Amino acid sequence: MEITGRLVADAAVRNIEGDRTVTNFTIAVNRRYVSGGEKREDTTFIDCAYWRSDAVAPYLTKGLLVQLFGHISARPWVSRDGEPMASLNFHTNEITLLGASRKAGAAKPKAKRNGNKQAA
Repeated sequence: MEITGRLVADAAVRNIEGDRTVTNFTIAVNRRYVSGGEKREDTTFIDCAYWRSDAVAPYLTKGLLVQLFGHISARPWVSRDGEPMASLNFHTNEITLLGASRKAGAAKPKAKRNGNKQAA
């Protein structure tokens, strides 16, 4: 599956089980449409996990447009108030950096691996 969206914050790397790392980030996917003659926009927030390498993390900055390949799952959970909730999780296999971050001063070079893609 393929999704395209903008990062809502800089990526974070976490250590798992001592020697494994995961790069976590969240993207916003916008859908624009017209309903009843009125322009509307829906935004869906998707939590993403990239296990293949943490080397891409410095390039994943707030506002960056990315194209992701992988698979999606839903995770149900219960809030502190006892309300049932759910989140979308994207298990990322490949990342393509599509556009510059909107973040001020974000003049970092694009990651280069397999033609600007991060893959195994």
